[in-house]
Amino acid sequence: MERENLNPAFIRCRAEHYDAVTSMYGRVLTELERTVNYPKWTKDHPGADYVREAIEKGEQFACVADGEILGAAVLNEDPEGNYAIGHWSEDLPEGAYLVVHILAVDPAWKNKGIGGFLVDGAVAFAKEQGYRAIRLDIVPDNLPAKRLYTSRGFVSAGQMDLRPEIKEIPIFELYELNLR
Repeated sequence: MERENLNPAFIRCRAEHYDAVTSMYGRVLTELERTVNYPKWTKDHPGADYVREAIEKGEQFACVADGEILGAAVLNEDPEGNYAIGHWSEDLPEGAYLVVHILAVDPAWKNKGIGGFLVDGAVAFAKEQGYRAIRLDIVPDNLPAKRLYTSRGFVSAGQMDLRPEIKEIPIFELYELNLR
């Protein structure tokens, strides 16, 4: 499938997408082990249980073309960490902003615009649902994620220790995109 002929769709995943999404994340994890693990993901995260739960809650989204999952992300209102300490441009309560988690592109589709398509899909979804902002956190040295999000207008909201229980990642960098 060539990029010129690609007609991707941004979808909310259903149960029938479980195997394909789980396999796609598995290929991403294998590639990260083989190269540079920028997000510091582990074999268990993002894992099968995380994907299953996200699908059941209606929070798993994907970029699909010709029935193939090219990339995926989880979108919900749960920061999974202490976002209250961030240097946000606006003080918003949980529920007023959408949070992006585990955005990944299948290695076969790397550098073909799929990451940007996923971010654009998340922005469109957030606007449609009436969220006032999108927020997320990344490992500070995750340069590909920084490039992706800043290219879409996201700005840094500081580096913080959001999850003290994760010893391998003492600091996360917060990003936001205000939608108003």
